[in-house]
Amino acid sequence: MNLTQLIETNKAEFYQALAKVMAVKSVKGPKASQAPFGIGPKEALLTVLEIAKSYGFETKMIADAVGYAQLGQGSEYIGVVGHLDVVAARGKWTYPPFQLTNKNGTFYGRGILDNKGPIMACLFALKLLKEQHLPLKRPIRIIFGTDEESGSHDLPLYLKQEAPPLFGFTPDCKYPVVYGERGIVHYAITMPFSQTQLQRLGEIIGDQASDHVPDLLRTTVDEKVIEVAGKRAPSNAPELGINAISLLANRLGSLLPEQLGEYFSWLADMFDEQHHGQRLGLDFSDEESGRLLLTPYRLVKESNGITVKLAIRYPISVNEEQLTTTIKKNWLPNSQLQVTRRLKSSYFPKTDAHVKQLTTVYEQVMGGVAEPVTTTGATYARFMPNLVAFGPSFPGQKGIAHKEDEFMTEVDLLKNLEIYLRALTVLAC
Repeated sequence: MNLTQLIETNKAEFYQALAKVMAVKSVKGPKASQAPFGIGPKEALLTVLEIAKSYGFETKMIADAVGYAQLGQGSEYIGVVGHLDVVAARGKWTYPPFQLTNKNGTFYGRGILDNKGPIMACLFALKLLKEQHLPLKRPIRIIFGTDEESGSHDLPLYLKQEAPPLFGFTPDCKYPVVYGERGIVHYAITMPFSQTQLQRLGEIIGDQASDHVPDLLRTTVDEKVIEVAGKRAPSNAPELGINAISLLANRLGSLLPEQLGEYFSWLADMFDEQHHGQRLGLDFSDEESGRLLLTPYRLVKESNGITVKLAIRYPISVNEEQLTTTIKKNWLPNSQLQVTRRLKSSYFPKTDAHVKQLTTVYEQVMGGVAEPVTTTGATYARFMPNLVAFGPSFPGQKGIAHKEDEFMTEVDLLKNLEIYLRALTVLAC
């Protein structure tokens, strides 16, 4: 079958379905009745399952948290696992964040890349495959989660009731096949100071969260407002941003006296352009996953001191104990260290036959030779057995998700659709 022509003929229907899902503000909210992760994610799930049912698929919802659309019958299935929840649409947007906008061949909207666009491309690819009436060796499930952005607490609920796939992929990372994901650990490190020392410093205000490099921070010194402006970027690509924490620390170091000022000057020195933790002795690396990444993502004035929070993504050959020991050795004395989040690195054999199939599909569509890779990101592949990450970002594309005016070109979206259609055909037919 001519896939390019098939996709071109049906793309308007795909965009119509995608627009419905993009319109749902599926940011995590308070737990509600039959909505464990809030009303928005649950509404997005119901919307997608209604679309899948209209395509003629068997659908099922598990624990009000995960749903799937299935083609074919059998207990051992090929799974595609994506998510419908999105991060909040903060900042200044040129285009409405919860509306699918096509401007000069580029789609804009929260979730177009992460992850509504790719997982809807997988669902529509399954619809096109179904309409070709090809015999399946095993069933295919497109699985829709609703809590990937807030810790992936949805997949354990799924696995309590359903078996994992024989093999599968999540379209929520990059190409080619991602066989390894670095370990992640978050630290909160508090340096104690007396209330007398802290009284000249005001509250530190700004959008600070673990998913991004903070760009705008404000505080006061002796009631005089101090503001700094950096550049926002995803926390797994800190080199693309300018971290406002190091900027603010540098300013405060020159404005505050004695120990407190010296502490902030030390922070500025430790973090300024030190994306690999060089000055903390954390510059670990290995051949498969590259160098460690360090992102300070929150600076807080506490009643008893100053807390800085760090997100570290470490190579698959390194362990958390090595990091903790190194930080304790190189941080200032008397500080209190706490681990607030930990995810061990994950690894899937890149010699697996299914990985080779996906690699071949990618090579056939894109041309050239491709090798499986590792990532600094965290995907559903850490939480679902037998899963690798596969797309949607192409080599060289980085730092688009979790920012204002999230985008994906129409060419790339349709190229993803073609890759996923070919992948499902190869894996299941």
